[in-house]
Amino acid sequence: MSSVAPPGWPEGVRAPDAPDWERTAVNWLLDICPPEYRSYPVVRRHALVLARFAVLHTEACLVGVQKGLSEARAQLRQVVAPEVVDAAVETWLAEEARLTGVRRSVGLVEQALQGRRFTARL
Repeated sequence: MSSVAPPGWPEGVRAPDAPDWERTAVNWLLDICPPEYRSYPVVRRHALVLARFAVLHTEACLVGVQKGLSEARAQLRQVVAPEVVDAAVETWLAEEARLTGVRRSVGLVEQALQGRRFTARL
C-alpha cells in the first residue's frame, strides 16, 4: 500500500508512512508555530504535543483575524483614508483564507500522527 496525502496536506511534508515523514511533519509544524515553541522540550520531543499546540495556535490566529475583520472599518475609518481601510479589510480576508488552509493542514497532520491513514478517492 502506498502512502497517500489527502487534499490540504501541507506541501513539503511527506505522506504518512513515507520514509522520514514524521520528521518533515515536525519541521513544518515548528515553522508555523511561534519561534518560542522550539525552546520547550516537551514540544520538541513529542510530535503529537507539537501538533496540538499548532492546532490551538492556528485557531487563535483565526480568532484574531476574525476580530480584526469585525472591527476594521470602525477602528480605522477615523485614522486612515477609506482606500487604506478597504486594503486592510482585503488583507484580513486574505489572511483568513490562508489560516483556514493552514488549520486544515495542521489538523490532517495531527490525525496522521495519531495513526490515521488516508486512502485515494476516485
